[in-house]
Amino acid sequence: MAKRTKANINIKNKRASFDYELLDAYTAGIVLYGTEIKSIRAGKASLADAYCYFAGNELYVKNMHIAEYWWGGFSNHDPRRDRKLLLHRKELEKLLRRHKEKGLTIVATRLYVDENGRAKLNLALARGKKAYDKRESIKEKDVRRDMERE
Repeated sequence: MAKRTKANINIKNKRASFDYELLDAYTAGIVLYGTEIKSIRAGKASLADAYCYFAGNELYVKNMHIAEYWWGGFSNHDPRRDRKLLLHRKELEKLLRRHKEKGLTIVATRLYVDENGRAKLNLALARGKKAYDKRESIKEKDVRRDMERE
């Protein structure tokens, strides 16, 4: 069996850390159709506005855009379809309990391809920030940047 080369696919949701206070982090697998993994390996995906929701006891990601594969033909996928996430049962139960609390949501923070060639999605349980929290985050980032320059 040939060893796979490591893919350097690392797609981030930069708005997530600005708009939300990230509380817990999880890593989940994704159920994909044939041409979706090829588009991800080509770097043609976006996590802007991606969030997760529960349907029964299963977790899905919504608004994750994976562009259609150029050579896909008639068997191409829908770019914005809801995709099922794969987590352990205990993680799902914990997320479901915490998700029901008021003001908490589950956001996608990072999409990458692991060393085995599988697409993984980093999730975070998050609480939305108010406008004054966002201003405070900007101030802290500016101070950190100034300290590094000196």
